[in-house]
Amino acid sequence: MARSKEFDVDNVLGKAMNVFWQQGYEKTSMQDLVAGMGIHKRSMYDTFGDKHSLYIKSMERFADMTASRMEGRVEGVDSAKEAIRRLFDMIIYKQEMDPAGCLLVNSAVELANHDPETTSRVNDAFLNAERLLEQLITRGQASGEIAEHHRAADLAVFLHNALVGLRVMVKINPDPSKLQRIADTTLAVLD
Repeated sequence: MARSKEFDVDNVLGKAMNVFWQQGYEKTSMQDLVAGMGIHKRSMYDTFGDKHSLYIKSMERFADMTASRMEGRVEGVDSAKEAIRRLFDMIIYKQEMDPAGCLLVNSAVELANHDPETTSRVNDAFLNAERLLEQLITRGQASGEIAEHHRAADLAVFLHNALVGLRVMVKINPDPSKLQRIADTTLAVLD
């Protein structure tokens, strides 16, 4: 008879995600994961597979969490510009308990050149963010709030690129006033 899990799988996956987020894939050892997750090595393998499988699951969890946060930030906001501003503020004024930066951006930089599965997961998450931005821009252009001198899809890619850049900047220069000036300059393209 199979034993039941003695731990909450979702909670433990969240802990693994945080270890990878703080240390990266290559610098995270199996011992780091076991210690960070608070479970036995055998349980980790039985539940999540090898280190790479656990990393992919962690990235998927992070992508889902980020998409949910982004959607929550813009939900019910009437102004498209204000909704987009809130997405930028979400990065500039990150939650205290979160490590600096973004697990997806870190993954793209660290692994994308030699790990197609990571590249695919990062691209999927980035496309979802671009779609959300495009929807907001389209809504803003239809209401006259956002200028129409650029296609919504082009603006969405541009703004997402700026969001990715902010996720890097927040790791190396977390000065909110500097990051706010970057966001202000970037968002001026909507006028």
